[in-house]
Amino acid sequence: MTTITLLGGAGLMGCGIVRDLISDLAICEFELLRVCDASPERMAALLAELDDPRLEAHRFDAAQPEQLRTLIQGADLCINAVPTLAGFQMSIFETALAARVPYMDLGGLGVFTVEQKGWHQRFVDAGVTAVIGTGGDPGLSNVLCRAVADELDRIDSIRLYWAAETVGPENPVLVPPYSVSTVLAEYARPSTQFLDGRHVECAPMTGVEVLDLPDPFGEIEFMYSPHSEPLTVPLAQGIGDKGIRDFTWKLHLPHREHEAWVGLVKAGFGDFDDPVQVDGRAVKPLDVLNAVIERNIERNRQRMPEQETHEIHFAIGVGQRKGAPGTVRCEVLVRPDDRYAHYVDATTSMNASIAAQLMLTSEAMPGVWAPEEFFDVKRYFVELDRRGFQVRTQIN
Repeated sequence: MTTITLLGGAGLMGCGIVRDLISDLAICEFELLRVCDASPERMAALLAELDDPRLEAHRFDAAQPEQLRTLIQGADLCINAVPTLAGFQMSIFETALAARVPYMDLGGLGVFTVEQKGWHQRFVDAGVTAVIGTGGDPGLSNVLCRAVADELDRIDSIRLYWAAETVGPENPVLVPPYSVSTVLAEYARPSTQFLDGRHVECAPMTGVEVLDLPDPFGEIEFMYSPHSEPLTVPLAQGIGDKGIRDFTWKLHLPHREHEAWVGLVKAGFGDFDDPVQVDGRAVKPLDVLNAVIERNIERNRQRMPEQETHEIHFAIGVGQRKGAPGTVRCEVLVRPDDRYAHYVDATTSMNASIAAQLMLTSEAMPGVWAPEEFFDVKRYFVELDRRGFQVRTQIN
């Protein structure tokens, strides 16, 4: 019986992973999906809505090692959708290894990437496969880099970008695109980029670059932010050995939202886990901000206009191809689509589901891998196409 354990399964990304795994897009069969979350209320609502007998709810506290072992033990795959900055990524990762259960996570900011890659030989020796950073960015983005690299014989640079833009009336309510802690970290923390053949720490919100993109994006401003892709892509086989000297990752959020996050960082919310004293009590700024944002959304739902969200993920590789200078651009456009209506972030959760299903239907490859090292590009792109993501490659 194929069993999947999904930790953080009723969170924003976890719910989307569940939806895709049980949809008619699924390419693998499973008999049991353990939806594990700290919120019984969210789990009950999700399972009641989806009404699928393969779903089983489990109260989950990542700080309880014995409970964690029990939930992972015997699964064919452990999907870790617990937010990276919650601080449990390594304990879940190590527990999966001890249980000899294949593992994947959504990664994100690169906080644990180097440490996880350092466990590669232990996973090889144990015969266990782990793929880290398997959502949209990282995840899809890494696969785009592999697609670009495979078209070049020599690589001088790869520049990786992600942008989101909304079309419609301005929303008077700030709605985070994903975890509030992740967004704040992207704006407030230094990033590591690969420049002139080595990893370099860059200050927050630097590396500003303006690009003119097709509608509805137009002329938009990108910036460095902390992510795991620069920590793995330029070192991967078939990329690092092609002479790459520069690899960068840059972000753009819709203009008004960008201003809001900049303002919050200026106000001190960048130190979101550092408690402040309020009336003699220690309070984390993140807890306050999360509560205020959630309350504001709930109170003002009737004022929130209909908006269409567009995303573009693209990698540009420069080097040599067939004996001549070459440039390869590979992009994925995510346009509004009815099938994404019940997802908070369809790109991240659908890509995590794709990764999970490809892991379950591929031969085991023990070790700790980044997506650009593990997934077959053609097979991955087929799954993107089936979900309405538009893949384009341009070679010059």
